[in-house]
Amino acid sequence: MFRSLLVAAAQRPQGPAGPPRAAPGPGAAAEALEAQFSCPICLEVFHRAVGIAGCGHTFCGECLQPCLQVPSPLCPLCRVPFDPKKVEKASNVEKQLSSYKAPCRGCSKKVTLAKMRSHVSSCAKVQEQMANCPKFVPVVPTSQPIPSNIPNRSTFVCPYCGARNLDQQELVKHCMENHRNDPNKVVCPVCSAMPWGDPSYKSANFLQHLLHRHKFSYDTFVDYNIDEEAALQAALALSLSEN
Repeated sequence: MFRSLLVAAAQRPQGPAGPPRAAPGPGAAAEALEAQFSCPICLEVFHRAVGIAGCGHTFCGECLQPCLQVPSPLCPLCRVPFDPKKVEKASNVEKQLSSYKAPCRGCSKKVTLAKMRSHVSSCAKVQEQMANCPKFVPVVPTSQPIPSNIPNRSTFVCPYCGARNLDQQELVKHCMENHRNDPNKVVCPVCSAMPWGDPSYKSANFLQHLLHRHKFSYDTFVDYNIDEEAALQAALALSLSEN
């Protein structure tokens, strides 16, 4: 009985197939190709690509550089620990970038992926598109009051000269270039903005403190799943050791 059902099903004429799916156009194919060779950090075509041996993920050399400045780096994509000594130039990716071409998103001129960055930065059409991008406007204005007591943990003020709107890496660079020999004791603006920070504590050696504590971003490297009390104790112990 079961065998006869199978035979009948095999011999039954099939209904008309649906319309064939349209093949992706050249624009979609070019976007897919460019996305395949884009750095997951800056989202641009790889520049001086390097690969992490352990997990095999590839990044721009400059984009991965901040991860190499910490004692126990994690892959920015999969968060797996890796050995900085096993980060190597991605020669195979560089060869592919030189062999594949894609149209510019502005002028549609076909350019090798290796030269796409420099072309886009000078393409008048791309610059025009960027200038005409609409500014973000909320669809529905919020009726909730905006809290005024939330500290700003995105940009900071230089404690030496008062320069404003410096992110964490810019603050380190600014102080190293402009205040390397300043002997004044100052309050760390990054630490004072944190929940555990003391806004009245002045670092004896602020530049050394910057390099040890703030050469990387908390949001990128700190695991917020660890016990908060343990994190506070670790931060306090590190502050005491710096004295």
